[in-house]
Amino acid sequence: MPLIEIPRPEWEDIEWPTLGPQVCSFIEERFTFGPGSLQGVRAKIDPDQRRILYHAYEHYPSDYSLYGIAMSGRRRFQRVAASVRKGSCKTELLAWVVACELHPEAPVRFNGYNGSKYGLSQGRPVADPYIPMLAYTKEQVEELAYNALMSILESSDDVDLFDIGLDRIIRLNAYGRPDGKAIPVSGSPSARDGARTSMQAFDEVHRLYTDHHRAAIETMINNLPKRPLEDPWQMSVTTAGEPGQNSYAEDEHTEGVENWEGKKRSRGFYYFHREAPDSARFDTMEHRMAAIWEATGPGVRKWSRVDTIAALWDREGADKQYLERVWANRWTQTAAQAFSREKFEALGDPRFKIPKGAFCTLGFDGARFDDACGLVLTEIKTGVQNVIGFWEKPTKWNQRDSEGRPVPWQVPEAEVRQVFKEAMTDYIVWRLLGDPPHWVETMGDWAALYPDVVREFWTKDPTRMYYAIKNFTSAIDTGDASHDGDPDYVRHVGNAGKRLTRGVDEDGAPRFILCKISPERKYDLAIAGILSWEARSQAIAEDAQPPTKMWVPRRVR
Repeated sequence: MPLIEIPRPEWEDIEWPTLGPQVCSFIEERFTFGPGSLQGVRAKIDPDQRRILYHAYEHYPSDYSLYGIAMSGRRRFQRVAASVRKGSCKTELLAWVVACELHPEAPVRFNGYNGSKYGLSQGRPVADPYIPMLAYTKEQVEELAYNALMSILESSDDVDLFDIGLDRIIRLNAYGRPDGKAIPVSGSPSARDGARTSMQAFDEVHRLYTDHHRAAIETMINNLPKRPLEDPWQMSVTTAGEPGQNSYAEDEHTEGVENWEGKKRSRGFYYFHREAPDSARFDTMEHRMAAIWEATGPGVRKWSRVDTIAALWDREGADKQYLERVWANRWTQTAAQAFSREKFEALGDPRFKIPKGAFCTLGFDGARFDDACGLVLTEIKTGVQNVIGFWEKPTKWNQRDSEGRPVPWQVPEAEVRQVFKEAMTDYIVWRLLGDPPHWVETMGDWAALYPDVVREFWTKDPTRMYYAIKNFTSAIDTGDASHDGDPDYVRHVGNAGKRLTRGVDEDGAPRFILCKISPERKYDLAIAGILSWEARSQAIAEDAQPPTKMWVPRRVR
């Protein structure tokens, strides 16, 4: 799906009035490009940008009501997010929008209908605008969106309407007095200023992932409803970020994808994301050029050197994961996959079932809420692996309590305990390795019952986990590991991504840990399989042998 746009076009059953054409015309008539090769050249809106702006400035028709409340003249979207590849002038677009929101003559607010419920009169400017521009650091916003805004206004014929400084841009009224402003911020605006927000701009939101930034964003979003007469809203621009980093871009992408797939419906949220398709390959120059072309908007294609970009992959030491992320705008990067799904899937055969009474090891991993959990069994003698317990949040889970609040999905602990009990009854288990953070009490109970079997394995230990991953990778490459073709196991192994850590191992290979290669793709069974295989390796290293006494299955009561 090279283009994700929500609301999906096929959902639209009415015509939405928009100030978008007026805003686009104003930008092209009054503003120029910012810093770069086109600095000072008259602004030109490309097709993707025009599409985004038309939606960003949509309003409800005159006779529209929502839950019995008249929505006449109200903005349709309070949150607008655009995700495009590097080099698509996204920061420029954000600066142009802020320039319009700040300008004393820009047609950016509803000013009546033009005789038709689907047509709008000439828009009006914002009264006393206050526009915080958030970025990772104050220096970043000053260098990117804010710097572009300064350059655009300084080269505008309307420059005398503003007092432009390095730490704020003030709009001046007819008497030369302050009449609104835009400021660069790296945290929440002050309480006094935050209450005045008319529009807020977030630049490169894939870099906004710290607790400090998350708190600032939450505060700023909650400031938006405080000036209803100016219909405040926010706009964010970004390229794809690193999965699992918990960035605000990841939140918006996850929400956008869930809306696209019909799992939820977010009213007031417009999301535009253009990427290379899932089938994209990056192994040859031809494949890379095709992928980058698909990730590039029609307007940017006219002047973009796709061949030059694709050649970056051939540079010695190139970070191919980064290149795929920023130039193909993909959250799921093929270069980030920890294991070859195709190679692992080929090791499966439905006939590979571990018989009762076999000498085995167990791996256990997972969370309790809104995630997944699993138990993987490995036969020590053969290396065959079987999933014996698996729980995963349903894709369409949407339960709510009596007050309408979301109810988190929870792993049924009783079932987990029962599967473990049956495993200890049906097989000779030499060792279980489990990641304990979410199951401390449960694993403690198991260890009390089987003190020689149950061991903790903290997967957050990067060195220990790296070598367990390396051991599992080697087993896949050599074919020592096999399985029964369980589709969930294959899916989770294919979902596992890698994030490089510092240093290399004794073979000169970069060290890494596992992470999500896409926000919605879980890999808990992969970890359970790795831990189960690691326990098998320990058994072989210690020359572990099954008890000499004949095994007799016991009935579970």
